[in-house]
Formats: sequence, C-alpha cells, structure tokens
Amino acid sequence: MPNLEYKTVGVCDTQPVTTEGLKAVLGEREDLKFLASASSLNEVNEMIRNRRPDIVIVDKSFGIQAVLDWVTHLKAGAYHATEVVVWGVSVTEAEALRFLQCGARGITRKSTDLETLVSCLRAVAAGSSWMAECVFRESARVDRYAKSELTPREQQVMELVEQGLKNKEIAKELGIRPGTVKIHLKHIFEKTGVRGRYGLALSVMRQKGSVALSPMAH
Repeated sequence: MPNLEYKTVGVCDTQPVTTEGLKAVLGEREDLKFLASASSLNEVNEMIRNRRPDIVIVDKSFGIQAVLDWVTHLKAGAYHATEVVVWGVSVTEAEALRFLQCGARGITRKSTDLETLVSCLRAVAAGSSWMAECVFRESARVDRYAKSELTPREQQVMELVEQGLKNKEIAKELGIRPGTVKIHLKHIFEKTGVRGRYGLALSVMRQKGSVALSPMAH
C-alpha cells in the first residue's frame, strides 16, 4: 500500500545534474517525494502556485539578497505553508542566521552527504528548523556553559543579539552606551567560547530549541 503521509519536495537550482541527483535520492524514500524542479526564482513561484510543494530547496547562488527577499515574500504571502531549505556550495554563519530570521527552515551545504540532507528534509517536514553542523564553525557551544554564569545584563544583550540588533540598537534598547555593549559582548564570548555575534545568535537559537544542528560528521 502506498504511503499517503509523504511530503512533496520541489527544487530550485541552477544545475540540472544536481536536481537529477536529488530526484534519485528522494525516489528511494517513502516519506519524501520529488515533485518538480525550477531553474529560477520566478519559475519556482509558478511551481508553488500550481503544485503546492510542502518543501522547496533553493540554491543560494541566485544571490543572497534575492533569496532573502524571496523567502520573506513567500512566508508573508498566501503560500507561506511551503517550507524553505536553503543550500549552497558554501554558507556562512551570518548568511545562515539571516536566512533563518527571514523564515527559512533548513540550511545546509551542497557537499553534505545524502543521509544528512534527508535528515534535514525530514526535520523541516516535521515542523522543525534545522542547520548543518558544518555551517556552524565554532567548536564551543552556548549549551556548554551554565546559563547562570552570565549576568542578567549579559543575558539581555545575548537575547538582543539573537534578534539581530546591532550594538547601537542594543544600547538604545537597554539605555546604556555602545561601548558598554561591547564590554558585555566580550564577557559573553569569553564565558561561552563563541567568538562571533552570528555564532552567538545561532547558539542561542539552538539552546532555545528553535533550531537543531545535524550531528558532526567524523
């Protein structure tokens, strides 16, 4: 008996061979079904309107801002139920954070192994946000320290960093000087072992359970 619980997956990519490979991979899964492919953001809009895929994988190479704008528009429109996975040859922490903040559910690299990609799609299909471990470069994690080690003010600063606020905006929000924000961030980095604000924001998202990381490949 066919599995009626499968999720449909569309792909928007510049390389047909990549699409064919993904089609073959999904053809071996009962819970995921390859639906259609597109070679531009305009084409994928048509696919979403006409075919209503549950998930769309979009290539970052269409341009960071173009993909960000597209995801934002999709999630604010009538077809917001379609979830988005962004992949690329390379994805930085800063890019991953921006994609997640604008509504993407999955972030991975094209070099990921097939099982990891399938895990990503399954997590997104189940309603979770997911990111490949390789995108998250810091070896240290916010969940390695006791949250009580941070002062209440440091926790406030960390939360605002996660929301995407700049130092000046954080200072205005908390009624302190930008230089004081820098000092708080220095202490947070020292206590957590995370060195960049993007990594810190992703760490906070992971700690909250709002984004899951794939296991590190060995």
